[in-house]
Amino acid sequence: MVTTIQSIHFNADEKLINLIEGKLSRLTHYLQDKALEAKVVLRLEQVGRIQDKVVEVIINLPGQPLIAKCTRKSFEEALLLVVASLKKQLLRYKEKIQQKHS
Repeated sequence: MVTTIQSIHFNADEKLINLIEGKLSRLTHYLQDKALEAKVVLRLEQVGRIQDKVVEVIINLPGQPLIAKCTRKSFEEALLLVVASLKKQLLRYKEKIQQKHS
């Protein structure tokens, strides 16, 4: 999977980048025949004194992009929820493709 990571208003550290790439690479086994391209946007949102972390992932698939976005107190927690959402979307996409071919 080709992963593009963009961090807005801060510089993402190497540990966070490796975690993102590792989690997203696990999604590739759901669609082995497709070349997946993922765009990850990491953002800090200021709400009063609290800084929330936003993770948004867009996976470009033939026919439709898969989009998941989550806001939490840490990037790691938001990433786990985004990956779980993308997994569900990939399974639905795979089922739809299989129904068309059968």
